[in-house]
Amino acid sequence: MRVRYVTCDVFTDTRFGGNPLAVVPDARDLSTAQMQAITREFNYSESTFVLPPERGGDRRVRIFTPAREVPFAGHPNVGTAFVLARLGALGPFDEPCTVVFEEAAGDVPVEVTPVGDGLFSCELRAPEPLSVGPDVPVDLVAAALGLDPVDVVTRTHAPRVASVGLPFMVVEVAGFRALARARADLGALERLAALGAVTPDIHVYTHAPGGQVGSAPGASAVPGLVPPDLHARMFAPFDGVPEDPATGSANAALAGLLAALDPRADAELRWTIAQGVQMGRPSRLEARAHKRSGEVAGVWIGGQSVPVAEGVIEI
Repeated sequence: MRVRYVTCDVFTDTRFGGNPLAVVPDARDLSTAQMQAITREFNYSESTFVLPPERGGDRRVRIFTPAREVPFAGHPNVGTAFVLARLGALGPFDEPCTVVFEEAAGDVPVEVTPVGDGLFSCELRAPEPLSVGPDVPVDLVAAALGLDPVDVVTRTHAPRVASVGLPFMVVEVAGFRALARARADLGALERLAALGAVTPDIHVYTHAPGGQVGSAPGASAVPGLVPPDLHARMFAPFDGVPEDPATGSANAALAGLLAALDPRADAELRWTIAQGVQMGRPSRLEARAHKRSGEVAGVWIGGQSVPVAEGVIEI
């Protein structure tokens, strides 16, 4: 059996930047075991498999990391919508259109906008309301990141788990240098996981110093682009992802958490987030959140993608 695949780089407008994704546009003949094996073969942080819908959406999408299937993820949704649009599977359109992906975490609407030259920008709405766990001890989190406790910032929030479809430990650190020094410590991550409701997947971020990406050591300003508001890194070694260059689900959870902590009862909040700098795969994610009557009413994450390769897999 021969199965078609397409790869793209997500959350970037430059090939070999962003987060690579493999998409199987028609996975009807594949078993779960075959999907997992194909994902391990590509060894990207995730691969997706597109199936006919089952509950009224446009497509069913299954998402795998090299270690397991996950109920939701950000760059796989953005990249899958991009690939289907480029293949013509969403039909011809000149204005933004929305495709709904059925996933284990719920239905994920993705707005697809043509940007010229056969390219598309895609933005997803997170499938679940924001949920936030209790504070986690700073010393344990710092050890899991190979940092000192003084590197962890708690003025706005202590380290805690947040989710809008997939849970992440969200940690603010004191500046770009602390962010660059972070390293996943497997033993300390296991101790974190042993706390029970705490995920060992850690999303670390810092505010851009002075709002200027160029002032951060190791980062560079991109001509014509607005500097990012936040810099981030994400470590998920137990999912087979030592570090991820662009994590839509984690940054969506971060946006939801920051919106919940914003003192305003009603607000439209936006952040541009840089990730993947330390990996040599710079990524740019656009996050936004709506807050109504003191509650987070919705979270979105989006960005551009570029095509890389396509071919067939021999099964």
